[in-house]
Amino acid sequence: MIETFDTTTQEILKELEKTQKEFWNISRTTAEFLYNLIVDSNSQSVIEVGTSNGYSGIWLGKALKKTGGKLTTIEFYDKRLDIAKENFKKCQVDDIITTRKGDAATILEYLPEDFEVDFAFIDANKRQYIDFFHLIAPHLKVGGYIACDNVISHANKVQTFIDDINANPDYENVVLPLPAGLSLAKKLR
Repeated sequence: MIETFDTTTQEILKELEKTQKEFWNISRTTAEFLYNLIVDSNSQSVIEVGTSNGYSGIWLGKALKKTGGKLTTIEFYDKRLDIAKENFKKCQVDDIITTRKGDAATILEYLPEDFEVDFAFIDANKRQYIDFFHLIAPHLKVGGYIACDNVISHANKVQTFIDDINANPDYENVVLPLPAGLSLAKKLR
């Protein structure tokens, strides 16, 4: 169950929801689902690929405030990252969020070997989902989750990733019929 956020956070989320299509944000339903999953799984280390204006990062950050965790979020575009940083600050989650600017595949490729992830959320270049998955997988803890948005709305662009993760015996994957479709995979071993 989601607690009521402070008034400022509620207002910012409502404003960002008005620009959902412009900034390619996840739906509120998907955001609430991810929030609850992070809290319920007591995730401590979360990585997000595709910050945009910070909408999903606010939800992830609020969940991590409850678990005592941290978020690392990656965005390619300066303007979007600047907007996100301002939104994180206004919503009081900036203290637990590390922003990384640049090409996500390159940043993921050079994560420190000891960088561990409990939960990964991917919502960026759909054709690169398979690359992001393979770069995050060595860092994802057993029992951890990797969630990918837009797997129904952009099915043709993510099919290679879906086929790959479904065939991987180390993961159990399900596609949830949330507004754009969410792939949710748990690492089994």
